[in-house]
Amino acid sequence: MTSHHGTHNDLHSEQGALRGEHPGRAKNPVIKVLDLAWLEFCKPDLAASEQFAHAFGFTTVSRTADELQLRGTDVGVPCVIVRRGSRSRYVGAAFRAVDSSDVLRLANATGALVQKLPESIGGLTVDLTDPSGVEVRVVADTRELAALPPQPTGVFNFGQNAARTNAVQRPPREPARIQRLGHVVVQTTLYLQTLNWYLEHLGLIVSDFKYYAGQRERGPTMSFIRCDRGATPTDHHTLAMTLGPRNRYVHSAYQVGDLDALAAGGEYLREKGFHRSWGIGRHIEGSQVFDYWRDPDGLMVEHFADGDLFDCALEPGWSPMTASGLAQWGPPVTKDFLGLNPGPEALRELVSTARALRDHNEFDLSRLRGLLKVASS
Repeated sequence: MTSHHGTHNDLHSEQGALRGEHPGRAKNPVIKVLDLAWLEFCKPDLAASEQFAHAFGFTTVSRTADELQLRGTDVGVPCVIVRRGSRSRYVGAAFRAVDSSDVLRLANATGALVQKLPESIGGLTVDLTDPSGVEVRVVADTRELAALPPQPTGVFNFGQNAARTNAVQRPPREPARIQRLGHVVVQTTLYLQTLNWYLEHLGLIVSDFKYYAGQRERGPTMSFIRCDRGATPTDHHTLAMTLGPRNRYVHSAYQVGDLDALAAGGEYLREKGFHRSWGIGRHIEGSQVFDYWRDPDGLMVEHFADGDLFDCALEPGWSPMTASGLAQWGPPVTKDFLGLNPGPEALRELVSTARALRDHNEFDLSRLRGLLKVASS
C-alpha cells in the first residue's frame, strides 16, 4: 500500500489507512460504472435557468415547456436535465454503465426494472434509490451527441520554456465553455451506509477520506469517490459525500479548458450580476482550479480546470477535515460556501440539526461537535 501514497504526502495523509479502517472499495461490486452521465434537477422557471446556463457556459440541446437539456462541448449525452417543478431541487444522478448487460445485472441484483429511456436520449436505464433517498439511474446504449467546437486554450510561456513569441495573450471575456460534467457533491445523514451502497452497487472507489479532528477512531465523515476503470485514469472524484444533519445537494462541477477560460468566464458572470460563492483557488483533494457560483435559485455550481486523474492502483488518503484544508491557495473560504450565511438555507440546516439529533442516523451530538470545529479550523 505504501508504494502508492506519495501522491498523498504533505497535503494528504502520509500513511493512508490504519489497520482495520475502511478499505475504500468493495471486494465484489455488482458492476463498475464508467462515469457520470448527467444530473437531473427541478426548477420553477426554465427560462431563467436557461439564461444562467448560457452565461455559465452550457449549450442548449432542447427545450420544451417542461424540460431543458443542457450539454458541454465533449461528445456524449446532455450533462444536465432540468424539468419544470414547483420548487428548485436536485433530483439525482445518472451513471454510465459499460453496456446493457451491466444494466441487466444491476437490475437482477436489486429487483429493479430495466426501462427504455426517452427517444431523445435513447438506451436503457435501471432506476434505483440510494439509502439517503436520492434517485440514481444507471444507463447504457444512450445516443451520443457529436462534439461541438471547443473553446481555444492558451499557449503558455513558462520561464525559459517559451512556446509563444510575437503573439499576445488576450482571452475574451465571454462564457467559459463547459466541456463536460465532472462531479456532484451531496450531504447525507447516513454517510457510511450510503457510501457502502455506491461502492457495492456501482463499483466506485475512494480517493480520499476525511474525518473530524479527534474522531478518527469513529471512522470517516467525508469521501471523494472515483470510478474504477482499471489502468485507465479517471477523475479524482466523480461523487463526493459528506455527513451532515440533512440529506441535500451541495454542488456540482463542470470542466472548462484552462485558467483563462475559468477566470474570464467568471468576470463575465460577475458583470451579468450573478453571485460568486467562492474562488478563484486551487483545491487540495483533486487539485482542481475552482470557481463557485450560485444560480438564480441559489444552487451552487462550479467551474473547474486541471484536475487530478487516478487509476485503480492508488489507495485512499486519510486526513482531518478542516475549513482551511479546502484549498492550497485562493481567498479564504466564504461563509456562503460553508452554508453559514444567515438566510433560509442556514435556517433549514439548523432545524434539520435539531431533528437529526432526535432521529436514528449517523449524525449524533459528537458528530455535531466535530462539524462545528470544522467551520473554525
